[in-house]
Amino acid sequence: MAKEEKTLDEMFQELDKLIQAMEEPEVSLEDSFQMYHQGIDMLKACNDKMDKIEKQMLVLDSEGETHEFES
Repeated sequence: MAKEEKTLDEMFQELDKLIQAMEEPEVSLEDSFQMYHQGIDMLKACNDKMDKIEKQMLVLDSEGETHEFES
């Protein structure tokens, strides 16, 4: 069974929770370092998802024709 892909909103909520956990004073240096790397991986996943969405966007040109978004 394939794992369901998370939405950007879900990913951002998880990042927010991770940041809040890192701000807790009782978090050890080792745990905060692990959370930092987890956050970096989550940010990369968000970036990849945004790139995928961006490529799927369509843009209307001046003649009303649709074209794929080009950055």
